[in-house]
Amino acid sequence: MASVVTEPNGRRLIQLSPGEDPGRRKVRLGKVSKKDAATACVHVEKLIGAKASGGAVDLATSEWVGGLPPFVRKRLEQLGLIEPQERRECPTLAEWLAGYIRGRADVKPNTRANYERTQASLIAFFGDAKRLDEITAGDAEDFRVYLRTKAKKGRSGKRTGLGKATWNRRLKRAKQFFAAAVKRKLIPESPFEDIKTRNVANRERDYFVTQAEAEAVLGACADVEWRLIFALCRYGGLRCPTEVLRLRWADIDWEQDRFVVHADKTAGADDGGIRVPPIFPELRPHLQDAFDAAEDGAEYVITRYRDTRANLRTQLRRIIKRAGLVPWPKTFANLRATRRTELEERFPGHVLDKWFGHSEAVARKHYLQITPEHYAKAVQNAVHDPVQNGAAGDTQGIATDAGGELVGAGATSASGWDCGDLRSDANACGAKTTQLLGRQEVARTPPRGVEPLSPG
Repeated sequence: MASVVTEPNGRRLIQLSPGEDPGRRKVRLGKVSKKDAATACVHVEKLIGAKASGGAVDLATSEWVGGLPPFVRKRLEQLGLIEPQERRECPTLAEWLAGYIRGRADVKPNTRANYERTQASLIAFFGDAKRLDEITAGDAEDFRVYLRTKAKKGRSGKRTGLGKATWNRRLKRAKQFFAAAVKRKLIPESPFEDIKTRNVANRERDYFVTQAEAEAVLGACADVEWRLIFALCRYGGLRCPTEVLRLRWADIDWEQDRFVVHADKTAGADDGGIRVPPIFPELRPHLQDAFDAAEDGAEYVITRYRDTRANLRTQLRRIIKRAGLVPWPKTFANLRATRRTELEERFPGHVLDKWFGHSEAVARKHYLQITPEHYAKAVQNAVHDPVQNGAAGDTQGIATDAGGELVGAGATSASGWDCGDLRSDANACGAKTTQLLGRQEVARTPPRGVEPLSPG
């Protein structure tokens, strides 16, 4: 009459025999022990027998029914195995989401906006009258499919799925909303508990903004402040608009060529979201021009574009088109990623992490890119065998710093091997030396031919 089935995710259900209810034959129990599932199966069989005979169930089954969680009881009611019972008060999905978001006064505006986008997706799928305790694990899975296939309405009216990073983020928020409801004992368990999510780096929208493109955009800017906004992002690596608009003239240290950045995004970190990058040579003239044009007593570096209703992204896209270029996918984020990639060739990672206000892991996952110049260098700077090429001791074209260390393209070590381009903080390669490449330590050994390692 009924049997216990264990699903791949560890949840258990009672499967009714086809003759009992051909259309809807499952009673989901959630995560329960094998013993409890077997007990539930026995009671369900008694309920089926009582329904068929018109008799009453025993006291033990009545007590078991009285202690059922709402979602199991509702399923038995739907199958006609027990009489409907007025359930305790439970908020609708719309009521719960509105109250939860309203109560999160501790989150930043961008986080609140993300909450509201997920709220809109949930209500669009479930409706605003759906009670929290009516949403099942199957419904949560259907919502995941909806986000991936139909949650976005195009201009033509055709519905498509959200991007991978976006639908993962909305699922994470949905899990957060329902987990909070469980903590407040509004529902016994979250239907989203087993939905898998992950942080996705959307690298399909990467774009490296070259120096030539940057200069073209700067030439198309209408005034000093717009040139500075662009320069702060492209050459200073600032987030826009938050970090750009918070910059004050008091934050600029002209003597030491440094400036203080206040990052709202990382304000909860140990450093309070404060970092001190240098005033790079490409940035300084634009900063100086803005300073010379500033009114006496001006507090903020950017004054004309502080209206929060102004869409700087839209304005910059117009400027890019005016420069004769096609706007890149992530208008401001691509500028910050470009600068990090550019400086990665010149400075140690831990230094850039401090200047940009993110970790090495974040930089590698979301910022660093492969540029055409990397491929060009790989082709042009081949590693030569000193024995075959007779190049031992050849130091033509070597660039050195003030201390006499090898730097730049074409550097050759004392052993005569061509090291290719070296970062200014790198050691020249040579016999029995070791370099740290990323996180893997690689021992550099002299190149050899195809001779066996040992005689014979």
